[in-house]
Amino acid sequence: MMYHRFSKDLPFSEEEYTRRLDKTRRAMERSGLDVLYVTDPSNMAWLTGYDGWSFYVHQGVLVFPDADPIWWGRNQDSNGAVRTVWMGDDRVIGYADNYVQSTERHPMEDLASRIVGMGYEKARIGVELDNYYFSARAYMTMAGELPDATLLDATALVNWQRAVKSEEELVFMRRAAKISEKIIDGLVERVEPGVPKNDVVAEVFRDAITGIDGHWGDYAAIVPLLPSGSDAAAPHLTWDGRPFNAGEATFFEISGCYRRYHAPLCRTIFLGEPSDIFKRAEAALVEGLEAGLDAARAGNRACDIANALAAPLESAGIERGARCGYPIGLSYPPDWGERTVSLRSEDETVLEPGMTFHFMPGLWMSDWGLEITESILIKDEGPAETFCQRPRKMYVKD
Repeated sequence: MMYHRFSKDLPFSEEEYTRRLDKTRRAMERSGLDVLYVTDPSNMAWLTGYDGWSFYVHQGVLVFPDADPIWWGRNQDSNGAVRTVWMGDDRVIGYADNYVQSTERHPMEDLASRIVGMGYEKARIGVELDNYYFSARAYMTMAGELPDATLLDATALVNWQRAVKSEEELVFMRRAAKISEKIIDGLVERVEPGVPKNDVVAEVFRDAITGIDGHWGDYAAIVPLLPSGSDAAAPHLTWDGRPFNAGEATFFEISGCYRRYHAPLCRTIFLGEPSDIFKRAEAALVEGLEAGLDAARAGNRACDIANALAAPLESAGIERGARCGYPIGLSYPPDWGERTVSLRSEDETVLEPGMTFHFMPGLWMSDWGLEITESILIKDEGPAETFCQRPRKMYVKD
């Protein structure tokens, strides 16, 4: 592995990238793959360091058993690749711009011709079939241009290698968590009846991007979510220009982000005096969170967290069918989850030290909603560590 002249700007050490590549190659061998074609920008960044807003066009990383990876993408984006990947410039390949959004040709024709030129025309090639960034046409074109190759589903192969975070990664997540705390503190200070939502969100972005403690903020993979009142029954509404109203609860789903690493944190703010329904729901949710954190121990299973959360909610007569968490770390839009483990009653994945999750037991009822969540780290011993240190409660502002 040879770093190029921009290596001083890479976020991680040479040893860290070597560790990641070695893990991926072992997974490829277990899956019987000769080549792996990675299109998820999070996986691309994790393996090579590539960082750019270019995931709206076809691009990817080719991983080999015995040679440095190759970054392949739009020619103009190759200028960003040589500045952000650890590989030498000769491992960066660009395709011509007349392939972009063309009805006459497809970028995968270019990729296939290069794969043939490398001698892999009969290879077993892994592709991330169930991926936001790999289209049906891309697969069809690739299969048509490589008739002698075997295309195999390698969805989440790299994602699973990312499950246990290194110490270098945890440093970035803790910085992201500090930004999350700053955002929540600002929300508690600024949210008042009559204040337009878009004004508050503008300050959320300011807090997120200015960062804290000398560490700048990156853009998060999801925009702030903040439905109020009966709209809080819908978990994924963003903002508009309407003001916050007295007598309503608003949950805020946000995350600080540092060099693409996230630490989501959700809190609910009630303007006025909460009803007994909210008070009972808050008490049950906090009790469930505490129980879930205690169950989030190395050697336990993902379902143990979900089941521990469920017991106090069921006792309070609250039913929720959704999963209550997912892995987090490095991510790009449109999602900050890693799309592997789910914290739910059916998932028996064994928890390992270094795994990180957004423990996210939101309540979305028919006409109200409540979110109090934590980003957590599975420790060598004892219950999970929370990345953020803010009260687990519903904030009430009279």
